Amino acid sequence: MTRSRSRTGAVLGAFLWLVPVTAQAGEAAREPIRPLPPPAVTDPLRVELGRRLFADPILSGDGTVSCRSCHDPGRGGADAQPVAVGIGGATGTLNTPTVYNAALNLAQFWDGRARTLEEQAGGPITNPVEMAAHWPDVLARLTASPYRASFRAAFGTDPSADTVAAALAEYQRTLITTGSRFDAWLAGDAAAISPEEERGYALFKSYGCASCHQGANVGGNMFQRFGFFGDPFGDRDGERPSDAGRFAVTGRDADRRVFKVPGLRLAVLTAPYFHDGSVATLPEAVQLMGRYQLGQEIPEEDITLIVQFLATLPGPLPDAGPAGGDDP
Repeated sequence: MTRSRSRTGAVLGAFLWLVPVTAQAGEAAREPIRPLPPPAVTDPLRVELGRRLFADPILSGDGTVSCRSCHDPGRGGADAQPVAVGIGGATGTLNTPTVYNAALNLAQFWDGRARTLEEQAGGPITNPVEMAAHWPDVLARLTASPYRASFRAAFGTDPSADTVAAALAEYQRTLITTGSRFDAWLAGDAAAISPEEERGYALFKSYGCASCHQGANVGGNMFQRFGFFGDPFGDRDGERPSDAGRFAVTGRDADRRVFKVPGLRLAVLTAPYFHDGSVATLPEAVQLMGRYQLGQEIPEEDITLIVQFLATLPGPLPDAGPAGGDDP
């Protein structure tokens, strides 16, 4: 059976090869997906402090919610909920992205409003439907706790909003899921993935999925409009405020319904899908992406093979800290 990519997919695919990548020997150098780089640990004291803070509810308003509450390593660094659930059961409006490999994203949050992990870290802490804390209270608790000595050792100063964010960011930069079967295949181990999984990867490329889902994180490195073909919001149940995407950040009409392309490294572990968590299964997500982004109805047998390929992308998950925190 012959297939042709949609015009949009073809244009994006052509653009892809203008993006500079690190050359590698052999066939892998011509693949749109790159192996994950090893994490760069610049300061072990700050990493360890961030690891403890990430799992400790001391950062929340009532001491019940930690970063780990929504970014659970048992759920692929996400929370298995359609939208985030915060303090007192308050619900947000957007799906929780995985914390793993977030350091590779061009920006943080679905709308990209935070340029760095440091900028991102403070958002959930003070968000009233997430951790609902106030910085003066958080810093007073940290200063009165054994954490004070850890901050002085890592930063030479008492806790501050900036040093809390810096510690969390430094820790998150270590959460890179290297060692996947697919990366072994890229490195030349032909037996690392099955023939069916390799066929799924070929379909992933031929349909045009790799036009946006590429690079080391298989996405996360560009913004794109949701709905090149058809109207996914109208077909769902109408548009909601959370569907504004980048428009909420820039105020530009051209940025309506534009979102950061999610990385797919852990997609098989992080259902439900899309910015609003409205899609329960990965096969359905692949089907809808084909329809609305590529203008194609992908046959069920091809979707099955693509999902099998996606299952080769996760590597071992780095430790995300003990569930209850680890106050020194």
